Amino acid sequence: MKALLVDNVHNIAVDILNNAGIETVVLPEQSEEQLCSIISDFDAILLRNLTHVTSKVISNAVNLKIIGRVGAGLDNVDINSADKAGICVINSPDGNTIATAEHTIALMLALSRHIPAACASAFKGKWERCRFTGNDLFGKTLGIIGFGRIGSRVAKLAGAFGMNIIVYSRKKVTEYKYFERLEDFLPLCDYITLHVPKTPETTGMINLTAISHMKPGVKIINCARGGLVVEKDIVEGIKRGIISGVATDVFENEPQIKNSPLLKYPDYVVAVPHLGANTIETQTKVAMDIATQVVDVLLGKRPRTPVDICSKD
Repeated sequence: MKALLVDNVHNIAVDILNNAGIETVVLPEQSEEQLCSIISDFDAILLRNLTHVTSKVISNAVNLKIIGRVGAGLDNVDINSADKAGICVINSPDGNTIATAEHTIALMLALSRHIPAACASAFKGKWERCRFTGNDLFGKTLGIIGFGRIGSRVAKLAGAFGMNIIVYSRKKVTEYKYFERLEDFLPLCDYITLHVPKTPETTGMINLTAISHMKPGVKIINCARGGLVVEKDIVEGIKRGIISGVATDVFENEPQIKNSPLLKYPDYVVAVPHLGANTIETQTKVAMDIATQVVDVLLGKRPRTPVDICSKD
């Protein structure tokens, strides 16, 4: 049996697979064409968020038995095509919760206190205290869109800062004030943080229409997925004086971000390259989880966190 690892999956996965007698090949990010040319050699593929397992790739994956997404997101895997091909898909939904929630708070603080710009200024030998006057989190209303593992963890962390928490979610929430309608939720928020998957329903959900309902001066944090916000509309919201700041971990077009309109507004935008789950602890944990499940499936056992067809057994 043979497994392919791409996208810098932590090396601990190699050790687990090799110890189970599974040959491993480690490669960097693969384009669709590259993956199509080699995928027929493999029984399993383990990947993060850069390589895309498309329907075309799956049509060439004649020996593939399992796709292991190291992390929670699945927007780079064509689950429907995998289903039709009888290929098991797994992910690690719990692995990135703590890291992403902490990262959300870090970006919120960085945005509120102008930390990136102030740091750059200090390294130039400048002393610009008045320029970088910020805002407290205490007493502000944080609107959380999506209240799964990460959103609920963010609520607990933000509560420690004395923030008022409100929630917009598909599932009703009892511990915080809950809204079923986005247009009723948005006008109350001083800060908005997104924690929903990228689906046809959520793609572009923060657009000009949504922005028109927001409180002037609102700050937006996105550590979920690029494409949940319409970047050009965010820029328009900045120009209109509605949005006073944006902290983004993700972009519409990753990793080719240089043409993002957000990057033209450094006085308003804090941007980092998709670091939400990128901690030593998290990458070790999710790689161990997925590699162990891959071994189980290749040895005829059931995975712990199946997606789609595996859960229908």
